[in-house]
Amino acid sequence: MASSPLLFLSLLLFAPLALAGHGPSGPPVPHGGPLLTRSINLSLIWYGPFGRVQKRVIRTFISSLNYNGGANLEPQVSSWWRVVESYQSFARPGPPGPAPPINVKVVKQEVDINFSVGKVLTVDFLNILAQKAAAGTPAGSLAVIFAGSGVTVQGLCMGKCSIHGLNGPQPYLVVGNPEIECPGSCAWPFFPSDYGPKGVILQPPNKNVAADAMVIALASGLAETVTNPFNNGFYSGIPTQPTEISDACPNMFGSGALPGYTGKVRIDPATGGAFNAHGPRGRKYLLPAIWNPRTNSCYTPL
Repeated sequence: MASSPLLFLSLLLFAPLALAGHGPSGPPVPHGGPLLTRSINLSLIWYGPFGRVQKRVIRTFISSLNYNGGANLEPQVSSWWRVVESYQSFARPGPPGPAPPINVKVVKQEVDINFSVGKVLTVDFLNILAQKAAAGTPAGSLAVIFAGSGVTVQGLCMGKCSIHGLNGPQPYLVVGNPEIECPGSCAWPFFPSDYGPKGVILQPPNKNVAADAMVIALASGLAETVTNPFNNGFYSGIPTQPTEISDACPNMFGSGALPGYTGKVRIDPATGGAFNAHGPRGRKYLLPAIWNPRTNSCYTPL
């Protein structure tokens, strides 16, 4: 599919450099624990009301991770995902070699529109939802809980917009919804920042602030869950407050960025939306920077 003419825009926008307990503390280093590899089966719970557009944007992003649209769609989401896959090469002894693909697919979806465990999700309630999501799925499935508008999640909005944890031996991931909960932190750069000068606000690439902000949080969370699923993978700092591969590059979206500045992004002239990666079916996404172990620097698609 041919891409439409694109405008390049290099934006330097101030955002929080680091929130309490989650500032950069050096690149993530291996601690010897296993990573998630080969195939990752996602079991999704939409916890609370979600519109069809929001679900479609997020599901298409997931399918983008292993999608190859050809050179005319560069940069692609799959290029970003290959950096995550490359951590497999650094987790084993010897010099790093080619990393096998990590295929991601959705195997189950469930809707919990009536907030079955309430609108305040503590760790105990997250474990209940993670167990519910994993029921009836293949062994090793990753439960992903998407919080609906107005749901408060313990541990979010304190420098994190998604968190991953363990329900016994089973990893899970929770993605917050910034429509009401901390939009100045977790919906930036599509919403004015709560920290520092306001700067320029970008338009979301899929015309939905919540969906596009949740894609950023989901991308960060997936990258960190894959590379540190059991709290003994890749991180720096201490296990209870680790700096993981997305934390090491906070609030960076393009080349020339500094911590707290977006750097270069593309603007689609048809929609005005800001993006840095292509997905299938004409979708465009703004993806966060992650630490690249091959270059020992923050990677962005642009």
